[in-house]
Amino acid sequence: MALARSVAPREDRIALGVSVMATAVFFFTLIDTSAKWLILAGLPAMQVVFVRYAGHFVVALVTYLPQEGIGAFRSNSPVKQFLRSLFLFGSTALNFTALKYLPITVTTTIMFAGPIVVTLLAIPILGERVGIHRIAAVCVGFIGVLVVMQPWGVAFDPAMFYSLGALTAASLYIVMTRMLAGVESNATSQLWSSGLAALCLAPVALPLWIWPETGTGYAVLLLIGVFGAVGHIAATSALRFADASILAPVVYIQILLAAVAGVVVFDTWPTIWTLGGGLIIIAAGIYIWQRERYRARLARAGR
Repeated sequence: MALARSVAPREDRIALGVSVMATAVFFFTLIDTSAKWLILAGLPAMQVVFVRYAGHFVVALVTYLPQEGIGAFRSNSPVKQFLRSLFLFGSTALNFTALKYLPITVTTTIMFAGPIVVTLLAIPILGERVGIHRIAAVCVGFIGVLVVMQPWGVAFDPAMFYSLGALTAASLYIVMTRMLAGVESNATSQLWSSGLAALCLAPVALPLWIWPETGTGYAVLLLIGVFGAVGHIAATSALRFADASILAPVVYIQILLAAVAGVVVFDTWPTIWTLGGGLIIIAAGIYIWQRERYRARLARAGR
């Protein structure tokens, strides 16, 4: 029989929750920036993905095994946990591949459509009912994605399909995470998502291995896994201090962080199409967020 695991109680500390989520978003930006830098430096994309998850796995082991022991690996829903881990791995691999060809602001902005895709996927997978307001917001958000991609113009890059694949996989990962809420501990989810990805990638990444040529390259390669672990642990912790409905818009600060990273690290400025499409996507996402908060208030009032 599985041993009962202690779970940290939820707390009503909104300011702390927002701060911790902002920290998570900062580390997510560091992941993408590091990945793009390493790939442009000549390292294979699959090697970078492997190191990102292997480092994450090591940090998760050091963090959780002393507290929970080997039981932290025991899943209450292994099939769903496997699928969740697979979607996260797929999203990272596709996103890192897209970063080889596209500015970080473009990949980040396309990924902002995640809440919109999750809304659509929640209908057939989670059985959620979606009203006309959210459908309209989804359509507006899709227009924003088209503005960023510009499939009608010379600025369109086929590599954007990698970003669309990453967006779809990330959205499925979020849906699976919702399905496992209250079923799995944070320790199990972190160990499975990082460990399975590292295990599956090892046979592919190790034969392609290229060592960095500079000390900076070694440092970035070492740190990308730490960035991944800290970012995901921080995001999960933030949800203990504040509701997801409050934290959702915090991710949009990443467009500013990505723009800064693009200028400072890669000397790439965001285009007016990226900024305009990003604003449309953000507006649609915030509308969905506000609508969900309104419905939640009505439900609490018993109407």
